[in-house]
Amino acid sequence: MSTSESLDRMELCESLLTWISNLKKVLKGILDFNQEILGQHINDFRLPDVTLIGEHSDAAELGRMLQLILGCAVSCEQKQEYIQTIMSMEESVQHVVMTAIQELMSKETPVATGSDSFEDLDRQLKKTVEELNEALNTKEEIAQRCRELDMQVAALQDEKSSLLAENQVLMERLNQSDSIEDVNSPAGRRHLQLQTQLEQLQEETFRLEASKDDYRIRCEELEKELLDVKSQNEELSSLADEAQSLKDEMDVLRHSSDKVSKLEGTIEHYKKKLEDMGLLRRQIKLLEEKNTVLMQTNVSLEEELRKANAAKGQLETYKRQVVELQNRLSEESKKADKMEFEYKRLKEKVDSLQKKKIECVQRETL
Repeated sequence: MSTSESLDRMELCESLLTWISNLKKVLKGILDFNQEILGQHINDFRLPDVTLIGEHSDAAELGRMLQLILGCAVSCEQKQEYIQTIMSMEESVQHVVMTAIQELMSKETPVATGSDSFEDLDRQLKKTVEELNEALNTKEEIAQRCRELDMQVAALQDEKSSLLAENQVLMERLNQSDSIEDVNSPAGRRHLQLQTQLEQLQEETFRLEASKDDYRIRCEELEKELLDVKSQNEELSSLADEAQSLKDEMDVLRHSSDKVSKLEGTIEHYKKKLEDMGLLRRQIKLLEEKNTVLMQTNVSLEEELRKANAAKGQLETYKRQVVELQNRLSEESKKADKMEFEYKRLKEKVDSLQKKKIECVQRETL
């Protein structure tokens, strides 16, 4: 496989994936539009497979996608324009479109809004669509019946013409041969039979003409009823638009009410905070008074501390003097002990010398 073919295949795959992704976005947009704008949930309806549409252009899946789009068209704000466009189509196309819309609407359920009026209006709209569909079906049946009657009348007229021609031929033959006044003759019997058959055909023709007129009148009445249903549908559409606007206004008011509730809660919260701030102010005032007393006490304590520091300096001086005196006393004590020791030693020497002196004196005396 060449590089160009690989690139072409990659581009084809990318375009296919992009196409499928876009189809998924369209399908999601349709479902979101039904739920958020129209307030409808689609239940028990098989959603189209966008993969089959993108890869194989599946006709059935495309039909389901178009069915969803038609449901949005006949339910949106511009639905009257789309309905008029549908009504201007051929009857067979109208029948197919209305069947698809009716099938889709039978699967739709309104989103819970807390108000029964929207559900009643939705049911009334569905009923109107059903009546419109029935009127279209009845109109189609009557039109088909009229066409059949026209064909029967044309066939009877052809048969009448052929019988008249045959009667003319027979009359000419009778004029040439037997008299038709004689009912016992073959020509008279044939003439009587043809005349009876002609009268029956004329009666059948008159009856069919009368039925045709009756069906035509019925068709006109149904067309009038269809116009009435269309006008009712327009009124219901305007009521639906008004209900939608009221619903939007209700949503806005509900949103405003939620905001008011939140603001009231915020106000209550701030009121409590103000009350707490009043208590805090009183507590702060008491604390300020206590702080003033404590500051005064602190000043007096600082003064006493300053005095104590001064006394402490003198005390340190006295301590140093005491230490010095103690040191001097210790030195003097040591000196005194030393002098006492010297004194004792000298005294012993003196005593020994005196003893020796006494002994010497005694010796000299002897």
